[in-house]
Amino acid sequence: MSKFELKLPKMGESVAEATITSWLKEVGETIEMDEAIVEIATDKVDSEVPSEVEGVLVERFFEVDEVVGVGQVIAVIETNGEVDVAGETKEEVVESIPEDLPTVASVKAKTEEMNVSAQELNSPSGKFFSPLVKNIAKTEGISLEELESIKGSGKDQRITKNDILAYIEGGKKKTVSSDVSNGIVPEVKEQPAAPKIVTAAPALNDEIIEMSRMGKLISKHMVDSLRTSAHVQSFVEVDVTNVVRWREKVKDEFLKKEGEKITFTPIFMEAIAKSIRDYPMMNISVDGDRVLKHKDINLGMAAALEDGNLIVPVIKRADQLNLVGMTKAVNDLAKRSRAGKLNPDDVQGGTFTVTNVGSFGSIMGTPIINQPQVGILALGAIRKIPAVIETAEGDLIGIRHKMILSHSYDHRVVNGALGSMFAKRVGEYLEAWDINTSF
Repeated sequence: MSKFELKLPKMGESVAEATITSWLKEVGETIEMDEAIVEIATDKVDSEVPSEVEGVLVERFFEVDEVVGVGQVIAVIETNGEVDVAGETKEEVVESIPEDLPTVASVKAKTEEMNVSAQELNSPSGKFFSPLVKNIAKTEGISLEELESIKGSGKDQRITKNDILAYIEGGKKKTVSSDVSNGIVPEVKEQPAAPKIVTAAPALNDEIIEMSRMGKLISKHMVDSLRTSAHVQSFVEVDVTNVVRWREKVKDEFLKKEGEKITFTPIFMEAIAKSIRDYPMMNISVDGDRVLKHKDINLGMAAALEDGNLIVPVIKRADQLNLVGMTKAVNDLAKRSRAGKLNPDDVQGGTFTVTNVGSFGSIMGTPIINQPQVGILALGAIRKIPAVIETAEGDLIGIRHKMILSHSYDHRVVNGALGSMFAKRVGEYLEAWDINTSF
C-alpha cells in the first residue's frame, strides 16, 4: 500500500486558486484512473479534477466553498502498488515542517505552508493569506498591518476574496503608517467613503432570486471594467450580401466535406483577425503606465450559456487559421461552452473579444470591454434592407443584406481614429468577400 497526494493542478496563466464547489467522491469510495473526484470553480470557468491513480479515497482536506491554492494537496488516495509521488506522504509532510514556521491548527494549514512561500503568504503573527488576497491587497495599497485587521469569514477566520473586496468597496480602508511595526500607534485617517449604492426594497408580492455564482462574477467584472476604462464606441454599417450568398451556396458542401456546419461567425472572426494584423495597436493591454503589445492574436468569443450567462472562450493565434480551421475552432468552443466542458486554459490569454448581439435580435450594441483588453466588437443582426447601389449606369435602389458593427474601445490608449478605422477595416474585408471563394 502507498499513498498518493492529489494536488490542485495548474489551470492556466494567472489562475492562482480555485473554490471547491462539490465533492464527487466520499472518503472510503473506490476511484478509477482519470475519474473525476472534485468539482472546482475559478473566476473564469468551472472544471473537474480527475484522479491520476486508482485506489481508495482516504482523506479530504477541504470542504465545499473553501479556497484552494494551485499546488496544494486536496486529497489522499491509497493505492495497492507503489506510486511515483512527487513529494512526501501527508504524515511525512507534517513531520518535516520546520520548527520556526508559525504553529498551525491543522494538517491542511501545514500543507498550505509547504506549497506556498511562508514569507509571502503569512504575516508576522502567522496568519495565512491566499495569493489572490495578497495580490488584491497589493493592488489596492493595503498594508500587511491593515490586512491583518480585516475580519475573515473563512475557516479559522481566514480572509477570503469576498472579505477583502467587501472591505474595499465598503469604504473602510484606512491609511496605516509603517510606524506600527515600531510599536507607535499613528493617527488613522479615514479615506472618503465609496458612493452609497441604492438598493431596491422588495414589495409584498415580489419574488427574490439569488444571483448565481457566475452571475455575481460577471456583474463584478462589468462594473470593474467601467471603472477602469474610458469606454467610447464607433459604429459601421456593412453590406454582407456576398457573404450571405456565398454561405448559402456552400453550406451543404462544406458540411459534407469537412463534417462541420459553417456559420457566419468564423467568417467574421477571420476578417477581425486580419484587421487586427493591419492595426496591431488594437492588440494591446494596459499595465499601469505601460502598454503591452501582444504578438499573438487571441480572439475571445462570447458564448451564451443555458442559464443566460456568457462565457468567453479564446481562439489562440486566430490569424494563423484558415477558414476551415477557424470554423472547427469556433464550433468546438461553442459546443464545449454549452456543455460546460471548457478547460481553464480555454478562457485564458484573450487579446480582443467579439460578441454576437445579433443572435438575440439586436441590430447594434455597446458592449463592455473584457479587461485587460482594450477593445470588443459587437456583431449586429443581418437584415434585408433597401439600399442605394452605385453602378456605372447610375444609382439604383436594391435589397441588400446589411449589419452594423459596434466597436467599444478604451479611450485611454485607443483614439477615435484608430477605433473607427479598425471597425471600418473589418467591414471592408467583409464587403470585399469573393462569392467564388473556395475552402
